[in-house]
Amino acid sequence: MTTQSPVPMTIYGDSISGNCHKVKFVADYLGIPYLWIETSVLQKETRTPEFLALNPAGQVPLVAFPDGRVLAQSNAIMLHLAEGSALIPAEPFARAQMFQWLFWEQYSHETAVAVLRFRKAFLKLPECEIDPALWPRCTAVLALMENHLVQRRYFVDETLSLADIALLAYTRLAPEAGLALPPEIARWVKRIEVDLKITAQP
Repeated sequence: MTTQSPVPMTIYGDSISGNCHKVKFVADYLGIPYLWIETSVLQKETRTPEFLALNPAGQVPLVAFPDGRVLAQSNAIMLHLAEGSALIPAEPFARAQMFQWLFWEQYSHETAVAVLRFRKAFLKLPECEIDPALWPRCTAVLALMENHLVQRRYFVDETLSLADIALLAYTRLAPEAGLALPPEIARWVKRIEVDLKITAQP
């Protein structure tokens, strides 16, 4: 008698998106099976009636579970997938620190590094058409990370957590925005890529 494997969850993601990489990294690290459906933002595939019926916000990543439930927003998806795993610190203060970095990543880091990368690498805008405030914001973000990592191997509690995965996603792609990674960040990127067994860009 053969048993059928359970139907995997479906990840709607765009391979150019660091936010989508986060979900893939967590699922791969935890061995959670999934079906990946490439959904291009540039080709407006997140704006079709079919996709908007799943996520009215018209954004990826989006995860559809076998029971019909759907979940959007990269950090919310990561938290759900990692529930009960070592990627979420058990100690309350360390867990709060992880949340601190998740909020900062979306509010300060992603809105600088990811935006600059998208405008330079994908929209192909000349520098004169890019908000000049993005460069000092990116510099400040990377400086804050560099200073935090001077005496640490990970962002929280000296062990791999969702904080590292969230910050890794766009930081490792920062050179595509013309941003040089400071030395401690560069070493941290390589360390987390090894931990997650990442050999190339998704």
